[in-house]
Amino acid sequence: MNEERAYAKINLTLDVLGRREDGYHELVMVMESVDLADILRFSHAGEGVRVQTDLPFLPTGPGNLAAKAALCFAQATGLEVEPLTIQIEKHIPVCAGTAGGSSDAAAVLRYLNRATGANLPQEALRQIGEAVGSDVPYCVAGGTALAQGRGEVLTALPRLPRCALVLCKPGFSISTPALFAEIDSHKIRRRPDTAGVQKALEAGDLAGVARRLYNVFEDVLPARQGKVVEEIKSRLIAHGALGANLSGTGPTVFGVFDDEAQAQAAWGELSETWPETFYCHNV
Repeated sequence: MNEERAYAKINLTLDVLGRREDGYHELVMVMESVDLADILRFSHAGEGVRVQTDLPFLPTGPGNLAAKAALCFAQATGLEVEPLTIQIEKHIPVCAGTAGGSSDAAAVLRYLNRATGANLPQEALRQIGEAVGSDVPYCVAGGTALAQGRGEVLTALPRLPRCALVLCKPGFSISTPALFAEIDSHKIRRRPDTAGVQKALEAGDLAGVARRLYNVFEDVLPARQGKVVEEIKSRLIAHGALGANLSGTGPTVFGVFDDEAQAQAAWGELSETWPETFYCHNV
């Protein structure tokens, strides 16, 4: 099989504990995979490692995390992966806080692990993924997980009950480095109830999880972007979402629904204003 799906992620919670000595930030997050996915197809043709996408502005060489993942896999295992052409059919929005590039990289690692016969255990693939990007170790396996450190220390959690999700990316980008710099200079007024989310997951309580959705970056968004995020959240709640949250450093906002019809209505209404609105489910 020369095809892999790369699933988007959302943050049920995101907390920043502070800056570390290595320059990264200490994070505590509860992550979830959703079935909004890029499709990657692989062929061993051409020269070197190349990436082709249906978005012409994306890099095609090592600047693309998918290509970087292939090179890191070869370096870590000593196995030959070239020539390799990676065709990516993009569905996950770009620069959206939903780990599209990281998930593509993780899909490359899974494919090469199978295609080369390396058959490395998942933990070994995660370790290779650390050299590619902070979200890549999580994306190797996905599911419901507690992520700590800079995102690479992972603990599997009970699965989020099946639910409908509406993801909405407004038409602007948010600078991740700028948000981290902003949060370093602010006292965080509110933090997510990570322990409460874990208990709700253990109880299979979807509403309990949804009530506790929170992302500390919402406190430090630029004013104009923050107003749009709040508007999207309000509209999702008005359509019956059990809770709504910012994913990653944004700008994507998602709502959690236990009613398919309400979720579809929310998707239809929000997509009239923000075309990059997606109706999906947790994986």
